[in-house]
Amino acid sequence: MRSILLLIIIFSNIITALDVEVIELKNKSPERVLYIGNSYLYYNDSLHNHVRRMLEEEYSKEIDRTNYKMVTISGSRLPHHNIDYPLNHINLGALEPFELVILQGGSGEANTISERKDFSLKAKEMIEKIHEAEAEAALYMIHAYVEPHENTNPEMIENIKKMYINVANQNNVLVIPVGIAFENAYDINPDIVLHKEYDGSHPSLLGTYLAACVVFSSITHKSPMQIKYDYFGKIDEVDKKFLQEVAKETVEDFYRIKL
Repeated sequence: MRSILLLIIIFSNIITALDVEVIELKNKSPERVLYIGNSYLYYNDSLHNHVRRMLEEEYSKEIDRTNYKMVTISGSRLPHHNIDYPLNHINLGALEPFELVILQGGSGEANTISERKDFSLKAKEMIEKIHEAEAEAALYMIHAYVEPHENTNPEMIENIKKMYINVANQNNVLVIPVGIAFENAYDINPDIVLHKEYDGSHPSLLGTYLAACVVFSSITHKSPMQIKYDYFGKIDEVDKKFLQEVAKETVEDFYRIKL
């Protein structure tokens, strides 16, 4: 019964598949990945560490951490990042060029027309440089604010969806539907805590775990339901299965695929 409810709720939160033009990466098993963003990524032992551990479980081998990097600036938006420096892998101590670069924008970049325009222009510039470096690019769709954040707005997630999908389509890149997964999880279980309760902005550990599952499945097109990784016992079995199921159904419906 819960699975049926999950599907109904998730379907109602998804923008139609025709709006999403890129549904997969060319390389579904990247090992050299660069994440660029802000504190939404580095909270809770860093999103890239959780995704890497999930990928290692999937690949049945360790990923060389030297080539698996994250560059973040607290409170940053895309225009705050100089993509040239980290894109040169040598500057970050990586041994080989990156295969995939994931871009995460700031929490307020979808709020106004002018801010959305700035995001679009900077994303285009960064994606072009990523492609020139012969890497793939993907956009990490952020989650919306919740209470007690002073700027909580029920329309925020809709602006985020439209902005990320439009920019991804304009630049022919993948968008990773993390923000939609957050909405789906809250719709099914309003009591789950995916944000830090003191600010309603940053992800909690459960929020980071959900985001990691979405990133994992968006990259690999594999279900997260078989993942044993639970952050060394810090995610209990009930929460783990629920978040994995939400991630799976969100990714399947967003890209119109079957994992």
